[in-house]
Amino acid sequence: MRPETDDVIRIEGLVKSFGKARALDGLDLDVSRGEVHGFLGPNGSGKSTTIRIVLGLMRADSGRVALFGGDPWRDAVDLHRRLAYVPGDVTLWPRLTGGQSIDLLGRALGGLEPGRRDGLIERFRLDPTKRTRDYSKGNRQKVSLIAAFASDPELLVLDEPTSGLDPLMEQVFQECVRDAVDRGTTVLLSSHIMGEVEALADRVSIIRDGRTVSSGTLAELRRHTTTEVHAITDRRPDGLDRIGDGVDGGVDGLRVTEVDGRYEARCHVPAALLGEVTGVLHDAGIHTLTATPPSLDDLFLDAYSGTRA
Repeated sequence: MRPETDDVIRIEGLVKSFGKARALDGLDLDVSRGEVHGFLGPNGSGKSTTIRIVLGLMRADSGRVALFGGDPWRDAVDLHRRLAYVPGDVTLWPRLTGGQSIDLLGRALGGLEPGRRDGLIERFRLDPTKRTRDYSKGNRQKVSLIAAFASDPELLVLDEPTSGLDPLMEQVFQECVRDAVDRGTTVLLSSHIMGEVEALADRVSIIRDGRTVSSGTLAELRRHTTTEVHAITDRRPDGLDRIGDGVDGGVDGLRVTEVDGRYEARCHVPAALLGEVTGVLHDAGIHTLTATPPSLDDLFLDAYSGTRA
């Protein structure tokens, strides 16, 4: 195995084809030790193929993939002792109870911490005495999540992990991820629930057609988009339309209307111009001011549409 690095996962130029269809087309991804990394893309973008290659379940056609500095295909047995994987659709042994399934999964993951196991069963409100064939999809997910969190792995690979969970259990899941990170666990989180990723992720990678199109912290991704500004001022805020000289990258969508003796201004502002816009509004006598940065939904749509958030 290769020496340890700060990157738990390092992917460069990953290519994978199935017949004439190219699932991955030069994808890059790096997941740093101790972070939660959001991995986003619609169905068919290459997320699941990437995860299977990272787990050593599939071999890439070309490119470099390193997991803990090792080769996930060649060193799969050793590397799997250091990680836990929760898929979006869990299949369990129908004749076993939930508790038996948790323990069996736990042995495969190198053993569970009994106190943490019991605490997680209580937090997720799972009845461990019922046979898994009688479980709903959400309860099957709970079994896999409990085993993963109780095994205390170095890396958690979570692929749509809250599929089937209700909002209360989604909140418990988020708390468990934060607890795991506090213990030093690294997390790769693939999810369609943007709010979940936005709440948890330190960095995000957005992929499209098998390639990474955006990667960084939310703050870094927002630098390339705009913030929605809504202000009420005592006087007309003159000069907003001239900030940025009206070219691409300047203030966009400006509307100023008079309302009950005051002036309401709405516009979209690039991050670099927020200070200048705020200064003009301040000179006009700010009554109220709201600046709303783009959400992760906006950033995701921006990456796919090529338009501003």
